[in-house]
Amino acid sequence: MCRHYLSKGKREGRYWLVGDVRNTPGRSMFVRLTGPESGKGAAGKWTDAASAEHGDLLDVIRARCGLVDFRQVADEARSFLSLPRPEPDPPPKSRPGKAPSGSPEAARRLFAMAQPIGRTIVETHLRNRAITALHETGSLRFHPRCYYRPEGHGPTETWPAMIAAVTDLGGVQTGAHRTWLLPDGSDKAPVDTPRRAMGHLLGHGVRFGVADDILAAGEGIETVLSARSGLPRMPMMAALSAAHLSAILFPASLRRLYIVRDSDPAGDGARDSLVERARGVGIEAAVLSPVRGDFNEDLRQRGIDAVRAALRVQIAPEDVARFMEE
Repeated sequence: MCRHYLSKGKREGRYWLVGDVRNTPGRSMFVRLTGPESGKGAAGKWTDAASAEHGDLLDVIRARCGLVDFRQVADEARSFLSLPRPEPDPPPKSRPGKAPSGSPEAARRLFAMAQPIGRTIVETHLRNRAITALHETGSLRFHPRCYYRPEGHGPTETWPAMIAAVTDLGGVQTGAHRTWLLPDGSDKAPVDTPRRAMGHLLGHGVRFGVADDILAAGEGIETVLSARSGLPRMPMMAALSAAHLSAILFPASLRRLYIVRDSDPAGDGARDSLVERARGVGIEAAVLSPVRGDFNEDLRQRGIDAVRAALRVQIAPEDVARFMEE
């Protein structure tokens, strides 16, 4: 599978090395070639050291083929392995009223159980990150005791969390993203993976404002909200990772896409892929670049006035008055 889907990489010992999940030349992503069938250290598991993305071979297929839902991914995997299409499984037995773990329905229920972020530690956390423009953030909520299950056999913990709704182009929630926080909101919780997503993510995102002809899209929630501090009226969305950013779906009315770039190899790859996709369907694509690593770093270290000044010269002149006015 690595030779087929990640053909620009090569084998070194027990790993297949390549630039990233989009098959960019390089060495930052490594796929484990040997190991148990499942669990920690399983064969097929991969990690991108540059972006901290990780997953399995189905995630590779999803990203490389630009697929949206799991059925398409499974069909591609069966085709590669020359396997027949299986008979439909019977519906899973579950306790009445309990949604399958990690499903879109479980994501919707989790978001419904959370509360608005005003005067909660989510607001405290964002303000500690210098993000004060919190208008149109209905896609973010606060959960005071969100379960965190460590990988392996560690006990389940509970931490406060920021819950973000992932929605499709029609506004239907397809997933959720959790960021576990310290009880005072001063930082993320001291767990191995303080950010996790659930549900169907590919092509979708966490949305701030309603997009029509103009949209700005980036990777992380904090990065996007930092850019929106300087462009308070521009609709934006966070795709939650570089791989998902490169695969976002475009609104039918979109004519100009701004790409909120992260200054790292994964961000560069997502930028290039998204520019190519947008221009291929007649959408003008422009890149918004931070001075430092990302726009939240700029906002914290350089201040809102410097962020506004940097964004002003990167957007189209007609968009300055439209989106920069408070």
